[in-house]
Formats: sequence, structure tokens, C-alpha cells
Amino acid sequence: MNEPHTDGSAAEGALLWTPSEERRSGTRLADYERWLAETHGLRFENYEALWRWSVEDVGRFWASCWDYFGVKAHTPYTDVLAPGPNGTRVEGARWFTGATLNYAEHVLARSGSEVCIVGVHESGATTEWTWDDLRARTAEVAAGLRALGVGRGDGVVAYMPNVPEAIAAALAAASLGASWSSCPPEFGTQSVIERFRQMDPKVLFAVDGYTYNGRRFDSRDAVAGIQAALPTLERTVVLPYLEAQPDLVPLGEGASLWSEFVLPGGEMSFEPVPFDHPLCVAYSSGTTGAPKAIVHGHGGALLEHAKFLSLQMDTGEGDRFFWFSTTGWIMWNILMSGLLLGSSIVVYDGSPGHPDMYALWRVAERTRITSFGVSAPYILGCMKAEIEPGASLDLSAMRSIGSTGAPLPPEGFAWVYEHVKSDLLLASISGGTDIFTAFVGGGAGLPVRSGEIQCRCLGCKVESFDESGAPVVGEVGELVVTEPMPSMPVRFLNDPDGSRLHESYFDVYPDVWRHGDWLKVTDEGACVIYGRSDSTLNRSGVRMGTSEFYRVVEDIPEVLDSLVIDTTQLGVEGKLYLFLVMREGCALDDAMRQRIAGAIRTSLSPRHVPDEVRQIAEVPRTLNGKKLEVPVKKMLNGVPLEQAVSLDALANPDSLRYFEEMAEATA
Repeated sequence: MNEPHTDGSAAEGALLWTPSEERRSGTRLADYERWLAETHGLRFENYEALWRWSVEDVGRFWASCWDYFGVKAHTPYTDVLAPGPNGTRVEGARWFTGATLNYAEHVLARSGSEVCIVGVHESGATTEWTWDDLRARTAEVAAGLRALGVGRGDGVVAYMPNVPEAIAAALAAASLGASWSSCPPEFGTQSVIERFRQMDPKVLFAVDGYTYNGRRFDSRDAVAGIQAALPTLERTVVLPYLEAQPDLVPLGEGASLWSEFVLPGGEMSFEPVPFDHPLCVAYSSGTTGAPKAIVHGHGGALLEHAKFLSLQMDTGEGDRFFWFSTTGWIMWNILMSGLLLGSSIVVYDGSPGHPDMYALWRVAERTRITSFGVSAPYILGCMKAEIEPGASLDLSAMRSIGSTGAPLPPEGFAWVYEHVKSDLLLASISGGTDIFTAFVGGGAGLPVRSGEIQCRCLGCKVESFDESGAPVVGEVGELVVTEPMPSMPVRFLNDPDGSRLHESYFDVYPDVWRHGDWLKVTDEGACVIYGRSDSTLNRSGVRMGTSEFYRVVEDIPEVLDSLVIDTTQLGVEGKLYLFLVMREGCALDDAMRQRIAGAIRTSLSPRHVPDEVRQIAEVPRTLNGKKLEVPVKKMLNGVPLEQAVSLDALANPDSLRYFEEMAEATA
């Protein structure tokens, strides 16, 4: 039996779950270890030893993944790993030189009548596609693109919700060697334009509208605005989503319905491309300026996602895989990559809180999800809403829960094991759009401890550097990666000399990737992320990550949400502000301020007691649910709102008016 340890403890490091020997030996990681022993004579005492080999003999490790996952190459590789153009080992490293392959070919390698995609709308409407359906739907989109002359190196973009057709369009573009990029229709028009115009796209896929939180939104005016800002655009293809026959006259002659564009009946073919040929373009959040357009390659996505999902998350054939995401977050790309391993995937379109916080858990029950992924803020929202998914629903199929987007505090871990299910793998993961994966994450054969990420992922030499650039264990330092990874960016668009990419990751430590997070690696090899290093709370030389602060403050029952900002800059200590969203009927009075100060003084340090505590209506967040710490800090330090943040990149832009007025009043 697997061993749950649910004593209600929320202490960091408390043991919550241990996999049984039967479960441990049945994981895909255990199968890979057996394969390594049989084919290479390599045996490892434990996961830490395996990880160390994977980062010390990084070329051999990734070559083993190539073989283990059965990568189909049209031409073989000559070298697994070659130095970058300037002789650097990490920056600009080249992988599997000489090889040609295609990501979409691997996704579409299966056939048959088994369901591979389940599309779920917030209304409850459900569609199912089989492997044969997916191949046929992808082929007809690819044929339509080919008829327009779309091919290798061209750009294809989508302004679409998370629906099966978006998967088909992305795979169709990949099959031709074209680059893909997507944004959900709830993105503001200017935010979409800032992203898409960097690609010079030939084709725009879009919907006539969408529904969210029970409301209908017509997207045609937004689509027209996007069209007008993309001079290279040759065709707009509209999937009817609100209406069966939407009026496309406002979009002009270059627009057609999906059914008019696709060409059914054709066979799939795949353009062989180099390992680092652009597969897709992802974007930084764009909260503080034009988003960085990060190019990821076919081979990096293929190998890294197969490794991560199989060996870290234990997902594969026979699983039903879900991660709540829009088409504008890399978790959507990772969800699609579940198909690489033969998993069926669930794509959800709508609000995760409609009609209530049980919404996604009901989807899990109805579709028999085995691997359920959400954001840490969603888990904390469920905890605050005091729902009981485990008691109310049949979640017997669920074997794992993934959490990302922000650090999951110990209380979130405890809530999952107490109120969802006591016997499952809770895999908190952390990575980024930049790296197209997670650096640190799940270990299906490892115990789960409260507030800790189980391990550093195989092939990811993640370390914590102190201020002198030396690796430390058991201390908080800068998260760095000191060996190359296949999924590191191929390049940034519009960065011909690579200077923007260098400044983003390699300008602090020579030939070492600095990610911008605070990290502690424990003696056992587990990890704790403490938030962004550029939003650190530095009070009289005592540094602390914001996640530690939020854990203490949001543990107070009357507090619904919070934002902490340290306005210190350029060596001058500023004020420490705490902004609170209170539960309905709860007041932020002097007694509450004293309780909060006491909790912070006791649990954190006297130096981190806020100078001011203020009540706000809502915490400003990005479209992916992350708290907007750095832009608010800039505003409170006098940077005008329009220079500090791009409003189109926010889920609730009106929330910033409070901080704008506050900055003006305190100037």
C-alpha cells in the first residue's frame, strides 16, 4: 500500500505521502532505470545518484532519452552536443547536430478508435476525438495551409480558446515546418498584436467569440483589429464558436470559415527539419514592456516533454492527462505533448470557478482524469473556498496532481491530502516559458513532503548560488542552471546578435543560466522556491522571498488574498507595504493589524513587519494568475502606470488604479 501521512501538519518538510514499493517499481522512471541497466549496464542506488549521472554525463543522458523514447529521425545525428558559436558550453549549445525530425510526426504516430482528446466546455458540453479523428482533422488543416503556400519558416498564429481544433491547427503548422504561436481570446487586442506582429504571420486562426464565467463575448471586432495590425497576413480562418454561421463581412475578403478553409481527404506528410528548427514562439508575460518572443525548437520540445511527462510526472499510455491552461501558457504546449506518450488529454475551455470552485474537480470525475494539473493559486482558492472534492466526488481514477505557476505553500499540500485524496502523488513543479518545461518537479517514486518540490529533474543541473556565485545546499540562493538543456531557447525573435537573450539569462554568471528565482536545495535533494529574486523583501540586510510572507499572512482565516511590496531600491531602504483582500464581512481594523504584525514578527522576523497595511478590492494578477509584484513596486517608486505595465497582459487591469492613485498621493 502507498502510505499517506495526513496528520494535518502544514510544517515545511513534514512527510505527507510515501509510494508503495509496488507503485515505485511500476513507474515509468523505474522502467527507464531497468532499460538503462539492460542496455548500458548502468545501475543507480537511488534517484539522487541517477540525477547526478544525468547532469554530469549530460550528453549520454540525452542520447539515452533519444533511444528510450524511440525518436524517429529522417537523418541521423552526428553529435549529441556541440558548443555554442562563441565556444560556450551552455549559452547557445547545439543539440543532435545533423539530425532531422518533426515534432508532429511523433504526436500523430498512433492511429485507431481510442479517444485521444476530450474537449470540455464550462457549460458541460463535451466532444471527443479519436486518434484517427485527430490525424484526419490535422491533415485537412495542413492541406488548407499548404494550398496557401504555407511552408517551412512561415508563421501561423491563433487567437483561440483551448479547444481540440487549436491542437489540430498547431500540429498542422508543425507538420509543414511552419512556426506556431497562440493567445486566448480573452487577451486584450494590443497584447495579442505585440506578440503576433513579431512573427510576421501568414495565417491567423480565430473564433467569432467565446464564453467565460457564463457570459458570451463577441471577438470579431478584436479579430478585425488584429488583422489590421498584421500586414503580412494573407488569410484569417474563423472557427464558429458562438454562432453556427457568424457574419464575417467585417473581417473582409481575406477571412473564411473553418469549413471553407480545410481540405478533407488528404494524407498526412511531415517536413523533416533540423533539431533546433522553430516549432513555436512563446512569450514572456509582457507585464513590463513588449513581451520577449522566445523561439523553441522541434527537437527540444519533443525530447524534454517526453522526458518530463514520462520520467518525472509518470504520465503515458493509458493515462488521461489534464492541465488547466489557456492557449497562451506553456502548460498548453506541455498538455499537447501528453499525446507524444499515448496519453489521452482533456482540454478545458472556460472559467475554473464557474459555476463554483468544484468545476474542474467535476470534470476530473466525469472524464476519469488520472493526472490532474492546475496552478497553485487555484489550489489555494479551493482551500479558501473550503470545498471538499474528495468527499463530494468520485476521484478514484486520479493518481497524481500537478501544481505550478507559483510556489505551493505547505498549507496547500496539506489541503490536497486532507480534502482531495490521501493516496496520490502531489507534484509541485517550477520552470518557465523561457525553458519550455520544469527544472524541478515530480518524482513518482519519491516521498512527498509539505512545501517541498520533490527533486531536480533529470538532465537539469539546477543549483542554488550564493552572492559569490558558489553553489550552496540548505541555504536560499539564486536558481541557476550550470549545464545545457535541449529545451533552452533557440533564440529570441528580432534579436539578431543574441544580446537580449544573453542579457536575460547569462549576464550575471558567465555561461550559467540565471533564472531569477530564489531556491533552496535541501540535503535530501528536494527544492523549495521562495519567489522571484527581483521582488525580494530586503529589510536591513535580511532577505526573504515573498512566498514565505504570503504563507504567514494568508494563513489568517480573515485574509482572502495578499500582496507584499518592498519599495527598496538602489541601496536605499524604502517602505514595506502589505495589501490585503479581506473575506466578506471581515474588517481590517487596528486589532487585525496587530494580529498580522504579531504573526509576521513570530514566524518571519521583526524586520519584516510592514510599515503600512492597507485593504484593497483585489490583487492585480497576470493572465496566468501570477501576482503583479515588480510592476506595482515600480509604480510605487514613481514609474508611470503605462511604463510600468502592459494592461493587456493583466487579468484584472482595473485593480491597478488603486496603486496609481496611491503613488500620486505619496509622491
